[in-house]
Amino acid sequence: MHCLIPMMCVLLGGSVHQVKDDAAVAVKITKDGSFKSHLSWSPDGKKLLFTRIHQGKMELCTAKAENNSEVVPLVVPSPNTPHFDGHWSPDGKSVVYVHDILQGTDGKLQINEVSSDGTGAKVLVPHKAFEESPRPSPDGRRLAWVSTRDGNQEIYSMELGDQKIQRLTQDQGFDNNPNWKPDGSRIVFSSSRFGNFEICSMRKDGTGVLRLTNDISIDVWPVYSPNGKSIAFTSNRTGSYNIFVMNEDGTGVRNITNNKAVNNFATWSPDGKKIAFISNSQGSYEIYIQSVLTNN
Repeated sequence: MHCLIPMMCVLLGGSVHQVKDDAAVAVKITKDGSFKSHLSWSPDGKKLLFTRIHQGKMELCTAKAENNSEVVPLVVPSPNTPHFDGHWSPDGKSVVYVHDILQGTDGKLQINEVSSDGTGAKVLVPHKAFEESPRPSPDGRRLAWVSTRDGNQEIYSMELGDQKIQRLTQDQGFDNNPNWKPDGSRIVFSSSRFGNFEICSMRKDGTGVLRLTNDISIDVWPVYSPNGKSIAFTSNRTGSYNIFVMNEDGTGVRNITNNKAVNNFATWSPDGKKIAFISNSQGSYEIYIQSVLTNN
């Protein structure tokens, strides 16, 4: 399935970060043993939303942001079709996600929205190509997502009110993994325009692109901290995939996981004091939470 190609390419290693205390302990949140990806922390700080492959199904699930939390499937219409890569709305009342209609060899991907209790699903972006990685703007008025409607992976934005679509990236490389700055002014993303995947940011209209990382490794899945001063991302620059944190201008890069496992899909707690991520450091892909020191 096309949607899994970039995901599987980066799920080869990992690690977690702390600025002043490298001995920070990562707390294991889940223990069900199923493959997990695409992690998002709820705005109220109580739950984690993620994709799980369990008993042959790819589905959205939640778990409380606490030790030994039970995994609860988020029931949506057509539960036997894949739904994945969910992200909370700014008010936490709904979830946007990718829905696979399962037609043809690769499926027909579209962007849907559902209430946070898993009911009332509706289509936000109908299938035109591979529609992936939906991310609502902090004010809830726009949606950024990735589509191949113009060839390769590019980032688009849509006004949710009038459905007006704007193409934000215009490059022959792959541009994906978008995430909004909390004030809505910029979008951070990963791009292969430099040969390998690097972390970049741009203004919300697609102008002012800045290259934030410059390394021969793969740098992907960036996400701003709640105050917008730091960015967490995944990189294999240490030989395995670890979670790194850097300043919003790309300086001050530091490894917070620092192990030889696969660590990926970082998401910040609403207060910016912790990062949750998915790791196979103890065998299966489980969710962990670790305290992290960043710029205030």
